[in-house]
Amino acid sequence: MAKDDHEPARKDELPELLTAVEAAEFLRLSPITLSHYRYQGRGPIYRKHGWRVYYAKPDLVAWSEDQRWASTAERLK
Repeated sequence: MAKDDHEPARKDELPELLTAVEAAEFLRLSPITLSHYRYQGRGPIYRKHGWRVYYAKPDLVAWSEDQRWASTAERLK
C-alpha cells in the first residue's frame, strides 16, 4: 500500500525535504530571493545538514499561509 502524501510524518520519520532550489520553485520564488529571505531571517524555517539547506514542505506551507495580506497596510493573521 502506497503512503499517502498528506499523511503526517511519524515522530521517527523526516517530513518530505526539499532543496533550496526545489523550495523556491514550490513557493514560486527565485532561489536568490529565498536565499535573501533566509539571510534576513524572514523566510520559511529551514534545516541545515552540513552545509546543505533543506526545507520541510509543511514549513513552506505554514510560512506561505502567514504571508496573507488584505491590503498593503493590513496583514491577515
